[in-house]
Amino acid sequence: MDYFKLDIDQLHQALVNGELTAADLTAQTLEGIRAIDPQIDAFLTLNPNAQAQAKAVDAAGVDRAKPLAGIPVAIKDNIVTKDLTTTAASKMLENFVPIYDATVVEKLAQAGAINVGKVNMDEFAMGSSTENSAFKVTKNAWDHTRVPGGSSGGSAAAVATGQVLVALGTDTGGSIRQPAAFNGIVGFKPTYGRVSRWGLIAFGSSLDAIGTLSRSVKDSAYVMNVIAGHDEKDATTADTPVPDFTAKIGQSLQGMKIALPKEYLGDGVDPQVADQIKAAAEQFKALGATVATVSLPHTKYAVPAYYIIASSEASSNLQRFDGIRYGFRAKDVKNLSDVYVRSRSEGFGPEVKRRIMLGTFSLSAGFYDAYFKKAAQVRTLITDDFNQIFADYDLIMGPTTPTVAFKIGEKVTDPLTMYMNDILTIPVNLAGLPAASIPAGFVDGMPVGLQLIGKHFDEATIYQAADAFEAQNDYLDQIPGGAH
Repeated sequence: MDYFKLDIDQLHQALVNGELTAADLTAQTLEGIRAIDPQIDAFLTLNPNAQAQAKAVDAAGVDRAKPLAGIPVAIKDNIVTKDLTTTAASKMLENFVPIYDATVVEKLAQAGAINVGKVNMDEFAMGSSTENSAFKVTKNAWDHTRVPGGSSGGSAAAVATGQVLVALGTDTGGSIRQPAAFNGIVGFKPTYGRVSRWGLIAFGSSLDAIGTLSRSVKDSAYVMNVIAGHDEKDATTADTPVPDFTAKIGQSLQGMKIALPKEYLGDGVDPQVADQIKAAAEQFKALGATVATVSLPHTKYAVPAYYIIASSEASSNLQRFDGIRYGFRAKDVKNLSDVYVRSRSEGFGPEVKRRIMLGTFSLSAGFYDAYFKKAAQVRTLITDDFNQIFADYDLIMGPTTPTVAFKIGEKVTDPLTMYMNDILTIPVNLAGLPAASIPAGFVDGMPVGLQLIGKHFDEATIYQAADAFEAQNDYLDQIPGGAH
């Protein structure tokens, strides 16, 4: 199955017309994964029930009104899947088999999508390179000596190498958009509260969002149509109507107002990456939009504020992994204290420990006001910056990442440099906004991502602009040399 030449519309038509069965499509997908993935290391677990799911879709008949029926998808391994190992890429959960499905997995199943397997990630979603997995290092689709980004690196690499058409990822500070940019595909993070987090292994509960990685903009919209919506099991989901995210695709951009913050093209952004974004701005103008330079003055404080808030929430969320109820438990322990200390010391990797300690410190009695409270105040200032711009503009654009993908091992010993890699994506999570990364060219043969940020619950406008840009370019036709 050549996913570089097909999209959901084409596959759906073939399935509805009986030219293809879901069972055949799934079998070919699994065959492709077994052939391609040994070079990429995107998958952690293949789903032994995938073929049975596909046969059930065929037996029921492919519903013309369900575009995802029979379509194979991959799931990031921090989203729980019933009877299928879910590890969050951590030794702590190496043998954890959940007894229920996450809401998004349930919704995909109801839509007839086939879960073909779980993909690699940074441990507990903490990282920007997928080098922090306890099990393997995933490779970039375009250059196997480079990182795929993170933490949804497995999701991005699986899509970019044509192993699946779409995958679910999660985004706490850029973990969908950054790997999408590094691999030259579409990554979409919805508004906070648009998609249920029930069944997501939590990292930063006020920042986490489940979203999509796909080859095309429209394919992402199809998946979002299925997974979005209020969920009684998740009190943070918004009880707002879910529109058809494909509805504005194909509409003119005439009169659309796009803001380009000067901070997004400033220090630290590779000049060649900045040039690609400036060229994209000219394309938007040619499509009928206006693009104006604006300022988001508090952007420079986003990284420190984010790492205090996210680490504080992580230290709280990860308390449950204590060697008592489930997950890894140290051997030959002498007492209860030993169980806690040794299980956590041996079960968590270095990046997770670093963030737990940073978060615990930030929340401690003597430092709460100086760190966590101050970070929360900065978060409000960053949100206010966005609100002021969105009073006059429909979208904000900029690069997704300051550079193209870096080499494996290049930054793993320098956490601060690694953290700064997320400077352009983090503000979006702090403000709870929707955003996408779409392919916008190449620098030295490596993909560049263009980030489009929208107003709260206005995902449809991002899809409209992203699809118009995609249609003007041939990035979908350019495929990584190492893909086959």
